[in-house]
Parts: sequence; structure tokens; C-alpha cells
Amino acid sequence: MDAPLKELSRLEKLTAKSSGRNKAANIIDSLDALLATLDSAKSNVDHITLDSWNSIVQTVEAKKKEIDDRQKEIYSVTAKLGKAIDKKFPSSLPSYPELFESESAVSALERTISLHFLRTGQFETARTFLEESNIDIPSELESQFYELHNILKALRNQEIGLALSWASRHRRFLQSRGSPLEFHLHRSRYIRLLLSTHAPDPLAAIAYANKELRPFFHDHEAEFKRLMNCITYLPLSRLQTSAYADLASPSLHFELEPLFAKEYCANLGMSRQVPLRVVGDIGGGGALAKIEKCRRVMRERKSEWSQRDEIPIEINLAPENRYHSIFTCPVSKEQSTEQNPPMMIRCGHVIAKDSLQKLGKSSGRVKCPYCPTESLTSEAVQVHF
Repeated sequence: MDAPLKELSRLEKLTAKSSGRNKAANIIDSLDALLATLDSAKSNVDHITLDSWNSIVQTVEAKKKEIDDRQKEIYSVTAKLGKAIDKKFPSSLPSYPELFESESAVSALERTISLHFLRTGQFETARTFLEESNIDIPSELESQFYELHNILKALRNQEIGLALSWASRHRRFLQSRGSPLEFHLHRSRYIRLLLSTHAPDPLAAIAYANKELRPFFHDHEAEFKRLMNCITYLPLSRLQTSAYADLASPSLHFELEPLFAKEYCANLGMSRQVPLRVVGDIGGGGALAKIEKCRRVMRERKSEWSQRDEIPIEINLAPENRYHSIFTCPVSKEQSTEQNPPMMIRCGHVIAKDSLQKLGKSSGRVKCPYCPTESLTSEAVQVHF
């Protein structure tokens, strides 16, 4: 997206009013100056001399030339922007029938949008949207999102009291998930006490660790020992050059915010990521254009891959958007299941277990469909995606 964004930035500079940093005249500035000149001439129309009239004509011609020059630049940049977008998205998006015609579908879409505003902390926008769409969001859910963003704001300001209070109230839930949130919050406070310039004596930090961190010893034994051992490398300048330098890194505290948001949303039965943002990032990031291009090519070649409308292309996703893998056997064109898992044969190719058994001969050897000159033993290893 670098090329389209670059051209869009140039277009914004050409059409925006010039600031102190941008001294170049644009259309708006030229039109304002021209209007000011004409207004001044109109107010003094009774006293205009021949020289004044010639000066006005020259000003109008100069401003007209400036406007024409800027207009040409805008046309040029707009054309380049269109070409950059066409190059980035070479295939037009498919045309589908209206997906949100029914009342229930519209209601579901509006609810998703309103929850998106609430989850991202845009509370004023969410309130306006709820009033105009007549979507009913439980007040309890709204208050929970308010609480979430208040706690995240506190964590951003290095205040973990609210987060610790929430973690303490939901300890059983966090333990059922094996979440390290409460331990990490106490660890953050312990490190801050240990490195605080107002309390250089580590005794207060040790007392806090014995009271708050010791209950987590069995689940985080190795980390607990590191937290205790790092005291021997104080002060901070020495700790930063030791094997415990990561405990003195600010990133140790920055990780609390996303971890808390993840556990809070899980407690509400919601995904870690905002669904509408994920859809926009994946679909708007070029996936739709690639899928449509592949469909068009396969349709023209009459080589549809399967009856399930699948296409043999890979969509590159960010690591945070890789939730699980689905394996489709290249032989049977069926998706793997727990009863029919993917199996890797000795040559390195992977096929479904049922296909492996069907390819097996009475001699117990398998002829790989992708290695026609080689017969392989039926020994295979199950692949876990």
C-alpha cells in the first residue's frame, strides 16, 4: 500500500490549505486571494482608476494561471493514484447479491458495528450509533467495556491496582485457563518496588514477593527464582548488564495491557481480537481481490478444484490471524478430521489417512502419487497442524 498512500498524501497536500510549513500556494489559497482582490475592487468601484483596473486584471490573470497549474497537478496526481490502486488491486471485487436485506441481518450487522465501537473505546461514537440504529446493547455490557478501558488506561499510566483487583475477583476463571495474568501483575509491582528510586532498600520488595508472589511458586517456579536472584545484581546499572537484564526492561510492563485485554474479553466470551478489524485487515488487505482473480482464472479454464468451491491459493496472514490450519487431502479432496488425520509418508508428502490406506498394497508398501517411480513403505507419521 506504499504507492497508493504516497500519491494520496501528495493529493492531500495539493488540496489542503497551506500552513506555516507549507508555503506553496494551492487552489484554495489562490481562490481566497482572488476573492479578496475582487471584494476590495467592488468596495472601491467608484474610485477605480485606469491603473487600478489594470492591476486588478493582472491579479485575476495571475491567480487564474496559479489555479490552472494547481488543477493540472491535481489531475496528474489523481491519475497516478488511480493507477497505483489498480496496480495494487488488479482484479475488481466480485458482485454478490445483497447480503443484508433481511431485518435480522441488518440488526446483526449494526450490533457488530456498535460492539466494535465499544470494544475500541469510541464511546461517544457508539452512543450516537446506538441512538440512530435502535440497537439494544445491555447496559451491563457497556459498563464492562468502560471498566476495560479504564483499567487499560491505568495500566498505560503504570497503575496496576485496578487490574489486580479485577484479577483477584476472577482468580478462579484465570486459573481454569492457566492464565499468568495475576502473576505478571504482581511481578510488575515487585520489579517497580525493587527498582524504585524512592525505596532503594529491597526489603519492601522481598516482603511483597513473600506475600503476593509465593502463592504462584508451584506454577512459576523458575520465574520466581529469577525474581529472587536478581536482587544480588542491584543496583539497576549492574542489573541491566546481567543475565536478568530482561527484568529491568520496560517491555516487561508493556506486555500487561494486551494480556489483560485478552483475559477480560475471554471472560466476556469474546475473542481476543476485534472481529470487524480482523475482517477489514484480511479482506481489505487484498484477500478478496486474490480470491476473485483465482476464481475467474479457474472458471475460464474450467478447472474448479472441488464441489466445495475451494481454491488452491494461499492468503498471507499476519501471525496473530493464524488461528488454526485446515488440511485438505490432495488425493481425495476431503478435509481431514480426527478420524481421518493427515499423514506424512517417508518422501515428505502429506495425504489423508484414508487415502494412505487405499494406496497401500497387500505387500504393505505404498506408492506415493507424487513420486511415481518410487514405492515407499506404509510407515507414516501423523501430522498435527
